[in-house]
Amino acid sequence: MLEMLINPRKAERKPWELFFIGLLYASLSILLVNWVFAKDAVLSKYSGILVVTFTVMFSIPFIFYTIKLEEKRSINVDGTFKLLKEHRRAIYAFLFLFLGFVIAFSFWYSILASTQSFSAQIETYCLINRPASFDSCVKQYGINDVSTVVPFLTNKERLFLIFTNNIYVLLFTLVFSLIFGAGVIFILAWNASVIAAAIGIFTESRLSALPIGLLRFMIHGIPEIASYFIVALAGGIISVAVIKHETGTDKFWKILYDSINLVILAVVILFISALMEVFITPLFF
Repeated sequence: MLEMLINPRKAERKPWELFFIGLLYASLSILLVNWVFAKDAVLSKYSGILVVTFTVMFSIPFIFYTIKLEEKRSINVDGTFKLLKEHRRAIYAFLFLFLGFVIAFSFWYSILASTQSFSAQIETYCLINRPASFDSCVKQYGINDVSTVVPFLTNKERLFLIFTNNIYVLLFTLVFSLIFGAGVIFILAWNASVIAAAIGIFTESRLSALPIGLLRFMIHGIPEIASYFIVALAGGIISVAVIKHETGTDKFWKILYDSINLVILAVVILFISALMEVFITPLFF
């Protein structure tokens, strides 16, 4: 039923509508996990993963048909930037969906009595931002007792850690798009939930500070997520060429060349977003 709310063709005409779909799917996921699994002695420990899982389940029909539609369009398009131009509306739609996820997750992080639904996300945040005191960081934010974060890494060390972590996610996205095109939605939902937890920590769970928190993390978050979508596009194009048995032909090598250029472009954007996160964002926040 939920997959009938919007179809890929309509989403490309009005990509901003995906923002509200993202709000709905993420909110439903949070509510389901809190109502159904919160009192389960075992599953409650994995609430952070379950939230992402439900968000992915809600979103897969739309993502699958969107990628299928975009892959058909890729066959007759040559050139890296022509590919980006052809698929820009789909990328916009995914970005609006991602923004809807982030805002919904951030809202629920702020108003829920416990941060248990974001346990895995808090651990990821602590691993990146406070690796020297990981255990105390998890305990601190796990009981919703927020204080100022003390940096333990130099800017160069943080840049290396953030960029290598993002490259890992980028490779994961590429593999997912090659094997299972709709799998990119997991990357989308997971990163949205991690950013939402970071926003909640930064704003100390105050709804009034949510706009500032969103601005703080979207400065570098938008280009970072866009790079993942570009890689997903590259992987999808290659997978279509393989499915159509075009390997070894001149057309396949042209597709491979364009896809590699897309991957290189995504890595460059990812590095720029890491630079923004480490050196530019702290100037304003």
